[in-house]
Amino acid sequence: MKPLRLPAGNFRVKSTEKGRAIFDPIRKKFVHLTPEEWVRQHVVLFLLSRKRIPQNLINIEKQLIIAGTTKRYDIISYNTDGSIHLVVECKAPEIKIDQSVFDQIARYNLALKAEYLMVTNGMDHYFCTMNYDKQTYNFIPDLPEYVL
Repeated sequence: MKPLRLPAGNFRVKSTEKGRAIFDPIRKKFVHLTPEEWVRQHVVLFLLSRKRIPQNLINIEKQLIIAGTTKRYDIISYNTDGSIHLVVECKAPEIKIDQSVFDQIARYNLALKAEYLMVTNGMDHYFCTMNYDKQTYNFIPDLPEYVL
């Protein structure tokens, strides 16, 4: 897999009859290793090691319903009170981050109401906060370290 602009780690990867699989420490199982999953696992490592988000406050690939349509987010992290701290949208490295990706995460966030948003393809990373009154996002240079 392609090296990314995220912390490198010692990922557990194995070959299966269906192809390669990578161990996800959040879901506690091996999952099919796609380019998007490669990015997702690097982001998990980034959140755990650099942003110090506790592992038990991170959730991966769960369904949510927005305006009657079922969607699936990539990564969220919670605050200890159960509110949502961060929503992350991961794309494969060859996918360009454009307005449609920001629109996608903003739609998810209408239901989730996170403090922070992150969009990445493993090479380019964008971080923002939401202004709920104006329904706009405000870009920030990086995510702050998580504080309990």
